[in-house]
Order: sequence, then structure tokens, then C-alpha cells
Amino acid sequence: MDISYSLYLLTLGCDKNRVDGEVMLGRLISTGVITPVDDPASAEVIIVNTCGFIKEATQESIDTILEMAAYKSESEAPCRALIITGCMSERYREETKAEIPEADAILGVKDADTIVEVVTELLGIEIKPNENGLAINRAISSPYVYNRHIAHIKIADGCDNNCTYCTIPSIRGAYASRPLEDILEECRLLLDASAKEFVLVAQDTALYGMDLYGKPQLHELIKAIASLPGQPWVRLMYAYPEHITREIIQVIADTPNVCKYIDMPIQHSETDILRRMGRKSTREGLLDLIKTLREEIPDIALRTTLMVGFPGETPSNFNGLYDFVNEVKFDRLGVFPYSQEEGTPAALLPKQVGQGTKHTRLEKLMELQQGIHYEKQQAKIGQTIDVMIDEIRDFDYVGRTKHDAYEVDAVVYFTGDSQLKPGDIVKVKIIGADEYDLQGVLINESAK
Repeated sequence: MDISYSLYLLTLGCDKNRVDGEVMLGRLISTGVITPVDDPASAEVIIVNTCGFIKEATQESIDTILEMAAYKSESEAPCRALIITGCMSERYREETKAEIPEADAILGVKDADTIVEVVTELLGIEIKPNENGLAINRAISSPYVYNRHIAHIKIADGCDNNCTYCTIPSIRGAYASRPLEDILEECRLLLDASAKEFVLVAQDTALYGMDLYGKPQLHELIKAIASLPGQPWVRLMYAYPEHITREIIQVIADTPNVCKYIDMPIQHSETDILRRMGRKSTREGLLDLIKTLREEIPDIALRTTLMVGFPGETPSNFNGLYDFVNEVKFDRLGVFPYSQEEGTPAALLPKQVGQGTKHTRLEKLMELQQGIHYEKQQAKIGQTIDVMIDEIRDFDYVGRTKHDAYEVDAVVYFTGDSQLKPGDIVKVKIIGADEYDLQGVLINESAK
């Protein structure tokens, strides 16, 4: 009789962590004795893939772990093993061992290759890990992982930028690119498993290849992925503005299936704050880059993230940032309050900003951006736009344009009486817009 053990894996945090979770799940599924489930109450093994980037993320991870640990104490629950992995357990490994005794194993960010041995040892079974390479390195067909038409591709790990506020180099180490051929092999496998969009992620995607090839090679990687069969959408996330090259801009401009979209976390606009952050940008340099991007790629959508309340941020600094946002009018924007993280140089800087001031500044920026975004969305009414379907609700559809990243940006709600499926790309006429999302009507099923 076949034996199967149920597994529930919960990933917190960023897209890089999402990929780590998919790798672990793929390796476990490949054993043939592990079956993923979508309810922790029915799982014999529970894995919490944590985030520990800032205090709030660490607390969310702790709360989630304790919630999952409760299934071990319930008399009728089948849970036999609770495993903690990810950034929080890498950053606070000893503290986690001491404070969460319910955990049966605590792994770091580089321990994905041991997950099969850890799980099988805790279950008391002997399974030799499958050695079929990349074919098992992603849970590419599990319904509990992601919409299978969207695949996040981690092209590098770690970071060498050493921003003064950031814990990533201490957690994930130095920047390490993956070989281009390995990435292409993974993309081919994901295409075979119905992927229609590749989202390129790393701590700084624009630096891809510098460590392996002696010069940035992101533009070559984008071209290679975009030329794969089926012309998948290719989307660029987390590209530091300091490292965006003319070649990157050109490949986005010249390649039809590369989304006219770039996510570049600038963090701030004021040069003196950027210097204190350890960033190499300047206000003038950012304005020049944004001008170039919009001239070379007229329909590009620019996303960024900003940090308010960094140590020493004066009212004048904030007003400069506010005016910058009002001038540039980013298409997509997120704002976060500075978090004073132990072990970072910024935590020791003088003139720490109070929490109330941080949140007041955050709300003021977000209110400004909401107005900007509303105007940009209203301008799309009457246009016919290519939309990739993400979700189907009877005959109502939820999708995104090339200007919107999955689970990050706006969506398009539209109607149509055709039988479509996630991953289909269709033409939709936009007939309405609210402060965030669009509404439309299906007019053609063959946008490709």
C-alpha cells in the first residue's frame, strides 16, 4: 500500500522567499510520499517559511509560528513536525530555538537542499532525495503554490549594496548570480507547466551577472527569456536605479513581450538622505533616469518604494520628497516607515524620527499618490488593452495589464461570455475606473 504524508507550507515575505518555498515544496513532492494540503489542520508536517527583514515582519513570523504550533497540541490534529525556515530563523536562529520550543527543526535561508532529509528524519522514514536536477527544484504543478501561469524567477541571491538600513547582506550574504543557462532551463520547465509570465526577482536584479561574468548581463538574460517559445511576458522587479544601464532600457523598449514596466526602489529623493542611506543616487540623477526611461519607453509604468522617517529626515527633506513625487508622478508607489533594525549602521545614527511623525509623513505621501494614481487610471477609460487573466469567477474575470505586477498592483475586472482560463491574454475595453482598479468588457479573445 502506498504511504503518503500531508504537508502544509506557508511562506511569508517577499517574492524571493516565495521562490525558496516553491523549491522546498518541489523537492518534497518529488519524493513521492509527500502530498501538499491547503489546510494546516490536516497536515502531518507544517513548514513556516519566515520573513525577518524588519521588526514588523519578524513579529508576523512569530505570531504565525505560534498559530501553527497550536496544531501540535490539539489532540485530534495530525501534526507531527513543525519546521521553521527562512530569513527570521537565519537572523535569529539561537533566539528562535530558545523561545519557540515547539519547533522540531530550525533551518536558515541556505538550507533548502536539506529539506527532504530533515522532513523524512522527523517522520521516521527513509527516502533518498531525488537527484533529477531542476526538474524537481520547483513545485511547478502544485495548486497550493501560485497561479501556474505566473512564475517568479530568482536570478540571484544576497546583496553587496550595503545600504545602512538593510539586514539582507547579513542574512543572505554576498550577491550571487545564477548561471544564465540554469535560469533558462528552469524557465523552459515552467513553460511546459503552463507559465505565461516570468517575474524576475533578486535583491537587485540590475546587477545580475556582475559576479559571474565580470559585467552586468541582465539585458542578455531578458532577451534570452523573452525569446523562449510562446513569447512569455517578462517583468522586471527590484532593479536599483543606480545600476539600470542603457542596455537594460533598450531591451525593455525593443522587445514586445517584455512588460513596459520597471520596479526600481529609490527609497528617497533627497541627496543628503540618500547618502546617509548608503545609496549612490542623487536627486538630479534620479530625475535624469526617469526622464530617460519615459523618453525611450513612452508607455512605461514606473513603480518605486519610498522610506519615510529615516534618521535625520527633516521637515525640509520630507517636503522635498513630497514635491519629487508630485513632479515625477510614479505610476505605482509604495511607502514604508523606516524600521530601526539592530545590527545595521542606521540604527546607531543620531536624530531618530518618532513613530508618529513617520506615520503622518507616510499618510501624506499615500494621499498624494492616490490622487496621482486615480488620474492615471481615469485616463485609461475608453482604451483597449491587453489583459492577462489571473482569476475566473463564473463568467467574470480578474486580470492585469503589462503595467501591473501580480499581487502588487492594480487589476482589471471584466465580463465576457467566453470560456477562458488563467494565463489567457485577451483584449479588454476599459469602461470604468476607481481609485485603484479598472473595469472593462471583453472584446476579443486573441490578443496574442
